[in-house]
Amino acid sequence: MELVLSILWLIAVVWLLLRALRQRSALRSLRPAGFSGQAPRVAVIVPARDEAANIARCLAALSTQTGSGLRIVVVDDQSTDATAAIAAAFAERDPRIRLLQAPALPPGWVGKCHACWVGARAALAADWLCFMDADVTAEPMLIASAVEAAETEALDLLSLAPRHELESFAERLVLPCGLYLLAFIRDLERIPAPGRPEVHVTGQCMLVRRTAYAAVGGHQAVRNAICEDTALAGLIKRSGRKIALYGGERLLSTRMYSGWRTLWPGLAKNLVEMLGGTRSTVLTALVGVVLAWAAVLVPLMDALACRDGVPGACGALALALAASAAAFGLHLAGTRFFHIPFWYGLIFPLGYTAGALIAIDSVRRRLSGRVTWKGRTYP
Repeated sequence: MELVLSILWLIAVVWLLLRALRQRSALRSLRPAGFSGQAPRVAVIVPARDEAANIARCLAALSTQTGSGLRIVVVDDQSTDATAAIAAAFAERDPRIRLLQAPALPPGWVGKCHACWVGARAALAADWLCFMDADVTAEPMLIASAVEAAETEALDLLSLAPRHELESFAERLVLPCGLYLLAFIRDLERIPAPGRPEVHVTGQCMLVRRTAYAAVGGHQAVRNAICEDTALAGLIKRSGRKIALYGGERLLSTRMYSGWRTLWPGLAKNLVEMLGGTRSTVLTALVGVVLAWAAVLVPLMDALACRDGVPGACGALALALAASAAAFGLHLAGTRFFHIPFWYGLIFPLGYTAGALIAIDSVRRRLSGRVTWKGRTYP
């Protein structure tokens, strides 16, 4: 029994390692570049609700962008803090920045969708729309590099995965494990493939060709979607247009959460949508926890059996130790990628456990029929 379990554990780890390597090679990195010809008209749309802690950093970075055709539209979505005042101060100093006030949220709309729609309608002259979250910080060449890549590859939508700034214990424990899990279950090679249903994008920075956006109805067509980025990208892909996800770690960064207080509800609000429904969310959480703790428990059980002289247990222990060493090595390598202390790679089973608890809470919220975020509740 010990030998069979260890062999299965080794097979699982080898598959996960190969999957991780394949996914990493499939994710192209956005390279810094300038406009090769006349700069197109680009509107960066920043929906912001209660983002006083982030909006100044975001706009300061956007103010450094190159390109004569750049416009920045900040949509204050009924904020209750100083978001609008901070954005207004930037607009006074930089004529490229425009501040809009989103009207009251219409029935059937999710707040971010509505704010993006308001911003897009105010940028009718733009060739490209870049939807960017207020917690994103862009390097000076970001917009030019993204547009150049999209036009070179004839893309209608280019989503950029940012570099994550992880500062609190909660962020460092949970987010790397969550990103690993997404890499294991999403096939990045199929995202640009026409005719394939797979869509994986991030709404933190999403560049969309204006004609494609208009053709599918824009955010109005996905007005009630919690994961509006995936919903919009799905419409564009199903319309026969070309989408892609690139690694943008060289040119943009984000700090999504500041600790448990923001991380837990922030993830719980949309995990069910991200993972494809309540059943798949529970299954993914369960499998993630089982595999994570297998790295500790399988060698431990084999070691006890080997000590007791169980036939084949010592050989099983060798296999289990090799598999677990690879699993820990993968997560230790992740600590270098995320620039966090190495010991987080040694406690990764706790990260998957915390993530599973958040996933269960996400299922609970979804089954209750109400999802709450930033003072708003959605059915």
